[in-house]
Amino acid sequence: MGNLKFRYLEKGVGAKTGAPIGIALVDKKAIEMAAVSEEKALKSIASAIGGPVAINVFDLDAVTTTSDGVIVKGAIITMAAADGGKIHREFGILHMEEIEVDEALLAEEPHLRPLAHMYPNCRLFRGPDPAKKLIPVHNVCMTGKAINNNSATEMMNAVTMEEMLFPILGQLQVMNEGEIVFAVTGGVMSVGIGMTVAEKFGRVFPTRQFAAGETAHNCGAYAQTLKASIPCVVAPKDILAKHILDVLEQGIIPGKHLGCSPAVLCVAHAFGSDIAMKNIQDRAWLELESVGLSRQQFLNPSPHLTRDEILARADEIIPGLVEPRRVKSTDYFKQMEIEA
Repeated sequence: MGNLKFRYLEKGVGAKTGAPIGIALVDKKAIEMAAVSEEKALKSIASAIGGPVAINVFDLDAVTTTSDGVIVKGAIITMAAADGGKIHREFGILHMEEIEVDEALLAEEPHLRPLAHMYPNCRLFRGPDPAKKLIPVHNVCMTGKAINNNSATEMMNAVTMEEMLFPILGQLQVMNEGEIVFAVTGGVMSVGIGMTVAEKFGRVFPTRQFAAGETAHNCGAYAQTLKASIPCVVAPKDILAKHILDVLEQGIIPGKHLGCSPAVLCVAHAFGSDIAMKNIQDRAWLELESVGLSRQQFLNPSPHLTRDEILARADEIIPGLVEPRRVKSTDYFKQMEIEA
């Protein structure tokens, strides 16, 4: 057995009330270097932290998707929740399911078609398989006060009821020691997280629900209030724009292949990419219009900005976030080293 390294954010750090519990992010290669099992590594982190903590294990050579269907390099493969130095044996750990990418999958999930070209031979993970373990709604694991939700992208405190959004791109910025943004979520992002794509073993829904052009929230103007007042840790907007542009350049179409989130629609319109306007349902437009994004805005002529122009102007092009603060992840997610 050797020493185990991981990144750790203390409870209370971040925007507004900050993280509701501690958050530990660990690379599976660090576990391998420590020469211990994943289970032993998780237990060692739980014991070292002591208090409520969400623990996510990454395979940075694998791929996943954002909730609106954008392909991303790096995936969470295991999630855990610990408290009091322990992990609940039944409810405290969930493993993400590896998904075989074949023609049958691509026919059902065309947003994955660029995968072979963009990231050849990479394994695909998103959420757990409910056939292997009875899973609470929203793919959540829990122990004591610690709740790790939506396949490890939302953390909650079961006692204070505080919560924080931590989307996959923000987590990958931490794992890659890049910059992150602390912010309050706001109405635009609250609407955007409901604009999903239909996926097998999705991050929130284990079966294919709410296809591109639909809204999982389906609650009109109320959608902007659902998560608006809670803190979040996200990737800078130029990083988000980069990943959206990567798939747009592969011919992937928002509203047809990708979810109709504000970020996706705004980048696509700025770039001059096709948007399947007629496939975006009226109930999705109700939510988009509630945060100032009208149909007409995306029917107007595109400025046809270049990739570099969009990246340079990403904060202007992509709406959303309240009181954002861009920081070095390494200043806040401290590297810890423990005996595993």
